[in-house]
Amino acid sequence: MQDNGRQAHWNEAYATRGEKGVSWYEDAPMPSLDLMRQCGATAKSSLIDVGGGASRLVDALLAQGMHDLAVLDLSAAALDVAEARLGAAAAQVEWIVSDITAWQPARTYDFWHDRAAFHFLIRPEDRAAYVERLHAAVKPHGHAIIATFAPDGPEKCSGLPVMRYDPQALAGVIGPHFQLVDERRHVHTTPWGSTQSFQFSVFRHLPESGGSRRPEIHHPRIERPAASPEYSLRSTRR
Repeated sequence: MQDNGRQAHWNEAYATRGEKGVSWYEDAPMPSLDLMRQCGATAKSSLIDVGGGASRLVDALLAQGMHDLAVLDLSAAALDVAEARLGAAAAQVEWIVSDITAWQPARTYDFWHDRAAFHFLIRPEDRAAYVERLHAAVKPHGHAIIATFAPDGPEKCSGLPVMRYDPQALAGVIGPHFQLVDERRHVHTTPWGSTQSFQFSVFRHLPESGGSRRPEIHHPRIERPAASPEYSLRSTRR
């Protein structure tokens, strides 16, 4: 699926099915919150939720006192749902409409969180672009929590093919600059009662040694109009 097709697909999914009508909806993102706590997250930690869409993770983190938060998603419709749900509290979050494979990070974060975005990247060049952004956006010694369908999970989601991983296979794709430090299996129950097997992997960003270099971010392969909503930033922070 081409990039503009991906954006249209996810906008339609949220416009037609709503927040609770998608298979990945969860009322309380407990696996993510537990892993963040184990990694030492505090109210002063910064986090970007990649592919966060209408996820309620940001609600839970705000309730815990975290305020240096960003949510990135390809779908403006999904982010609109989250902003509307949060009301005035949405002003404490940076909302970024972008394709993760084309996003240009302007800063770094203590935590990178991704529940079920990476597994949609079935093209090797898209996975490589994701890893480039991961390296650029996570602080040294920072953590990345990446959840995908497990090997016994679904082969498709929302009608799209996915890549399934175990933690070791995912670590091989993420590369040697990130150390796998924790892993967890999780069975997610969809709003209509079916189950999906996930794996959650936690990586620590290793500081660069003298002989190592982080991957460079390359310019997007396809030129897009500057006014494209895919690259809009809706920041309501301070």
